[in-house]
Amino acid sequence: MEIFDISKTLKEGLAVWPGDPEFRTDPVLRINNGESSNVLAINMGTHTGTHIDAPLHVDDAGSDVTGISIRPFIGPARVFAIPAEKCIEASDLSLLDWRGVERVLFRTRDGSIPEYFFDRNFVYLSEEASEFLAKKRIQLVGTDAPSVDPFGSTELRSHKVLIRNGAAILEGIRLGSVPAGDYNLICLPLKLAGADGSPVRAILWKR
Repeated sequence: MEIFDISKTLKEGLAVWPGDPEFRTDPVLRINNGESSNVLAINMGTHTGTHIDAPLHVDDAGSDVTGISIRPFIGPARVFAIPAEKCIEASDLSLLDWRGVERVLFRTRDGSIPEYFFDRNFVYLSEEASEFLAKKRIQLVGTDAPSVDPFGSTELRSHKVLIRNGAAILEGIRLGSVPAGDYNLICLPLKLAGADGSPVRAILWKR
């Protein structure tokens, strides 16, 4: 069984959303200093690397990570390769086969962006595309871009449409080596009280 690890490696120098905390580790205990074990302290934001967004991310009254169902993060998923250069539109989605799709992952040109570089011109979802997905009752929407909304957006319309309609959001996945098709997906968030998002270890394997 071939397993695809579609998570970004959490390491110093990993590109993060401008203004978010950079990923950093600090040694607390070291065997070579005479301690009995090695222990690291980790500093990062809730949306570092491959991560999910909780409703609290865009709504002060929304659920934190501990309050959302884990069901969307485990199950069948379909990978679509999307040729859009700037924005995924509803018209792009209408051409695809949605039969039996519960979770969708979009492979865009952002899959080739190095992990230490942040592309502000990433491929995002239009509000109409998000409404299209909501009408399909998609449980999870994933993208290899850093966000489902465009850089600089303050209204975050696609986030709000998807979350309002019960869809989970998975961002920053790595799909460059993953062929389009049907897979099983696991991308469980950490159970972080009060958190508006969480890094995940996301994997795919063929159905």
